Amino acid sequence: FKAEALRLAGKIGVAKAARELGLHGAQIYQWRAAAEKKAGTTERESTLATENAKLKRELAEMKMEVDFLKKAAAYFAKNPK
Repeated sequence: FKAEALRLAGKIGVAKAARELGLHGAQIYQWRAAAEKKAGTTERESTLATENAKLKRELAEMKMEVDFLKKAAAYFAKNPK
C-alpha cells in the first residue's frame, strides 16, 4: 500500500494523493523519507560489501606471500650456501 501511495503521490502530488487515499499528507512525506533513507543505506551497504570483498582478496594474497617468504627464509637458514 505504501509503495502504491508513493507512486501515486509522485504522479499527481502528495496533497491530492493523500486526499484520494484518505491519508494525511505528512504520512506520505514520512513514508517517502523512510523509503529514500532505505535506498541510500542499501547503496552504501553495496559499496561496503564490494570493498570488503576486495580487501579480503588482498589479505589472502598477502598471507600467501608471507607464508612463502617464511618457508624461503627457513630454507636459506638451513642451507646457507
